Amino acid sequence: MNYNQISIVFKPFFVILVMLFSISAFSQQKYVIDNSNHFWEKVQFGGGLGLGIGSGYTDISVMPSAIYNVNEIVAVGVGLQFGYLSSKSYYNSYVYGGSLVGLVNPIPEIQLSAELEQVRVNTDYNSTPYRPSYSDNYWNTALYLGAGYRTGSVTVGARYDVLYDPNRSLYGSGFMPFVRVYF
Repeated sequence: MNYNQISIVFKPFFVILVMLFSISAFSQQKYVIDNSNHFWEKVQFGGGLGLGIGSGYTDISVMPSAIYNVNEIVAVGVGLQFGYLSSKSYYNSYVYGGSLVGLVNPIPEIQLSAELEQVRVNTDYNSTPYRPSYSDNYWNTALYLGAGYRTGSVTVGARYDVLYDPNRSLYGSGFMPFVRVYF
C-alpha cells in the first residue's frame, strides 16, 4: 500500500477516534450550579470629580461609574458624565453622556484601560462686538487608551483619546491625566 491508500483507509478511523475522545472529555466535566448571588460581591462603585476654576473660567464635572471584576486581572463597567464649563463673557457649555470601561491589571500595581465615551455637548456662545450669540450642539465620541499606577482602590495615570479631533473635540488636547477611585 502506498501513502494515499493508507491515508484513505485510516482517515475515517482517526475522525471517529477524535470524536469519541471528545465526547468522553466533555462527559468528564462536572457542572456545579451555585444559586448564591456572588454578582454584587464583584461590583465596585466609584468615579471621579473635577473642579477647575481660573480667571473667568469654571469647569465642574461629576463622573460616577461602576465596574464588575470578572477576575483579579480584568474588570468591565459603565459610567456617566455630567459637566459644566464656562468662560466668562464667552460661552457656557453643558456636557452629559456615558461610557463603557475596560480595565486590565497585568500586575497589581499597573492598570491599563480602554474607555469608549459618548457625550452630548450643548454650548451657548455669548455675543461679542464681532459676532452675534449662537449655539452649538453636537455629539462627541472619544476612545481613551490609558495606563496608570494602582495602589489599593486608587489609580493615578494618563490616557489618550485616539479619536481626538482638534476641531470638534470637547477638550483642548487628546492627552489627559486622571485619578480613578473604586470602592
